[in-house]
Amino acid sequence: MYDRSDPRSALASARPSAVPPPSAYSGAELGLFYQDAPQEDDANGRSWWARGQNFVLAYTDAKPGAVFERKGQKDEYVVIIPDRDTPVTATAGVQTETVDGYSLVIMPPGDGAIALPKGGRIVRLFSSQSPDLNAKCANAESYAAPHPNVAPLATWPAPRDGFKIRTYTLDVPDEPGRFGRIWRCTTVMVNYLAPQIGPRDVTKLSPHHHDDFEQCSLALDGSFIHHLRWPWTVDMRMWREDEHPHVRSPSITVIPPPAIHTTRGMEPGLNQLVDIFAPPRLDFSLKPGWVLNADDYPMPPDMPED
Repeated sequence: MYDRSDPRSALASARPSAVPPPSAYSGAELGLFYQDAPQEDDANGRSWWARGQNFVLAYTDAKPGAVFERKGQKDEYVVIIPDRDTPVTATAGVQTETVDGYSLVIMPPGDGAIALPKGGRIVRLFSSQSPDLNAKCANAESYAAPHPNVAPLATWPAPRDGFKIRTYTLDVPDEPGRFGRIWRCTTVMVNYLAPQIGPRDVTKLSPHHHDDFEQCSLALDGSFIHHLRWPWTVDMRMWREDEHPHVRSPSITVIPPPAIHTTRGMEPGLNQLVDIFAPPRLDFSLKPGWVLNADDYPMPPDMPED
């Protein structure tokens, strides 16, 4: 359910779901980095790790000179640099790329490193196919068994010109009819939403649900209330009370399917939210012009007709 001014109101919704009715529910996962102790506190800085079923997220306040290496990384991962004065140098094989900040970097599989000469905050997004990273997460035990209703991770096709470091500026102007600022790779999709100044208009909320994938809402600035409601089923034992967590920044909220949800930015100043999906969303990818790097990554060959 979207306000008519919301670009998502144009998403296909008439197609009946092929997903069977749920037989169990899970609750939201919260990573409150502003109050919880970091999982790593060392010469590189402080890092908080949390996960969903198909992804792992690390939020880091890096010290000057910090270097974050991955050796033998199985698949692509994404680095978000949310602040403008945060230079980052990415290396992989013989390739080196430098960005000044306010950027998104996609790192290829294999050996690679991210260096921050001035320090700053970064977010790294991985698939859950690396057991060493899964084990770092504060909520690792919650996913000792798969959560219900979440489809397994299905890696999307490799980029047309091969795996390499790819850099994209976050400084993309809004465009009528396009929702947010969306990039994808083979494992994850990132929607860096437009900055919201002041509390959200309560007459233009967007309650909706997802049949079979989690949504990770990363709060970078401000605070947010995530309103969640689980549909009633014929089995009353499955019913859950509504949840309305009010979270500050930095934090993540992992919203499970098929919970109905909508989010309100609450602060008088900047409220910055980033939505993350693993694997990439097909419905967003089917919308012309929505995925800003669509020319780099082909669609799955068996995608449904729009």
